[in-house]
Amino acid sequence: MEIKQYEVYLINLDPTVGHEIQKTRPCVVISPDEMNRNIQTVIISPMTTKSHDYPTRVKLTFRNKAGWIVLDQIRTADKKRLVKRLGRISDDAIKKVKAIIKEMLVD
Repeated sequence: MEIKQYEVYLINLDPTVGHEIQKTRPCVVISPDEMNRNIQTVIISPMTTKSHDYPTRVKLTFRNKAGWIVLDQIRTADKKRLVKRLGRISDDAIKKVKAIIKEMLVD
């Protein structure tokens, strides 16, 4: 399966601990394509429909549902956790994701 950056997959996040987002839910792949091609894990950020307007979250509409990309819960997942591809986030959402990740981890 070819996995691309900024695609959304249904991913089984369980088991989790504490306040980690759980269940099988949509997640955005944020790892770069070269990494996705060459190792057996992907870096992902979960999505949710229930959230607050935190600076580390990107509000978007995906598949006609309002929701959030939860960048404060970035994690690595084995590709075996991926259930199915759901689509890709919009270019506008990609720009927001990049800006927040840069602010969180680079600046």
